[in-house]
Amino acid sequence: MFKRLRMPSLGGATGWLNSEPLGPAELRGHIVLVDFWTLTCINWLRTEPYIRAWSQVYRDDGLIVIGVHTPEFSFEHELDRVRQATKDMAIDYPVAADNDYAIWSAFDNNYWPALYFVDADGVIRDHHFGEGRYKESERVIQRLLGVEREPVGVEGHGVEAEADWDNLRTPETYLGYERSDQFASPNGAVLEERVAYELPERLRFNHWALSGEWTIGREKVMLDQAGGSIAYRFHARDAHLVLSAGAREPIPFRVLLDGGAPGPSRGVDVDEDGKGLLREGRLYQLLREHDAVRERTLEITFLEPGAEAYAFTFG
Repeated sequence: MFKRLRMPSLGGATGWLNSEPLGPAELRGHIVLVDFWTLTCINWLRTEPYIRAWSQVYRDDGLIVIGVHTPEFSFEHELDRVRQATKDMAIDYPVAADNDYAIWSAFDNNYWPALYFVDADGVIRDHHFGEGRYKESERVIQRLLGVEREPVGVEGHGVEAEADWDNLRTPETYLGYERSDQFASPNGAVLEERVAYELPERLRFNHWALSGEWTIGREKVMLDQAGGSIAYRFHARDAHLVLSAGAREPIPFRVLLDGGAPGPSRGVDVDEDGKGLLREGRLYQLLREHDAVRERTLEITFLEPGAEAYAFTFG
């Protein structure tokens, strides 16, 4: 598909981190790996340990990794938020901010994450979309560089850990009405209005519901009064939720698992009592099952108004 297709320009970038703007003159003679990402994407987060490792191990051989941050949600357009994410993730390679989707469109890209492997003449020689294929991708890098080594050893931790694919039975679920599905609060959703919702008597598998006063918007649900909750019946080792506090001060929250404290099944963003604090917009890991993975009910309650919830992801 990409035979003899030249790498498009990065000139549409709306900003650069860790580098001055890079163009053909700066990249000429180098092998380039272009990585499309967005800071809340769990699929990208689980690939990032490999991207970091390749950048570090092959940098002296002539590899330049360029992250292209193309935002999915509105708060991901904030360059300071992207800057903080690059720091939190220990990303030291160049990152082009692509707020206008100009680079995304130039590559005719449709996925996060997406990798494009470019040779020293600026020709795209391979690509890969999504997670996996790590050894094969590293072999492509080695072949383009003209080196041959054992693959680097990589192990992800926290949200970067590989998913438990054998036990993952719940899909990514968006909460805003543009892409939402499986909403289970009685009487359904009312769009763009402050409404009091209730949890159903029984939450069905892979369904979610609201309790308290919320406004359901195009890409998110926003809590209008303290004490509102979101519940989800799921089957996975890990449960994550993309959250933002908007312009609010940090918002405390509490996570329950089957009605009780998560204990050792807490995620990295909560303690064993299920307490956490929503500060900046990002993906929060709420649960990581320490025992046999099975169907469970998650409920997150926010103690102050203003919490914005965008999407559940699982692993």
